[in-house]
Amino acid sequence: MTTTRTTSPQEGTKTGSKLAEGLNQVLADTYALMALTHHAHWNVEGEGFFALHAAFEEQYNDLFQAADEIAERVRALGAYAVGGLGTLAGLAGMEEPAAPVPQKDFVAALIDANEKTAGTIRKVKDLAGKEGDTETEDMLIARLQIHEKTLWMLKSYLK
Repeated sequence: MTTTRTTSPQEGTKTGSKLAEGLNQVLADTYALMALTHHAHWNVEGEGFFALHAAFEEQYNDLFQAADEIAERVRALGAYAVGGLGTLAGLAGMEEPAAPVPQKDFVAALIDANEKTAGTIRKVKDLAGKEGDTETEDMLIARLQIHEKTLWMLKSYLK
């Protein structure tokens, strides 16, 4: 079987593999969210410092592991995972708050980034379900549950 490479921004995915392209978007969103969370971890200040610093560390460590799992799933589907900071950031297109910012601004930016990532995951999960790829669908359901819990916690912090 001959594999044709695409010239889209998601270089490395096989042409015609919408699921692999979708997973590469999830990968880019996840990696960008990890970097944003790590940035917040490094630069958060103020009264809630200790709690947020620890929470952000737990979140970016989870996201790093998730990115690896997602990339490996792309490879298991016979496609290539996107990579490189510029490529990942460009695909994700997430807003980056410039430090120093108040805690609430870091949290708000992470809410936006988690919502974008969860939205991408929902779309790709549905595509995996339509294609009968239960392994990918299960992986994405588990990721979605984590993002929904993170969103609940971040939104609760701002109340």
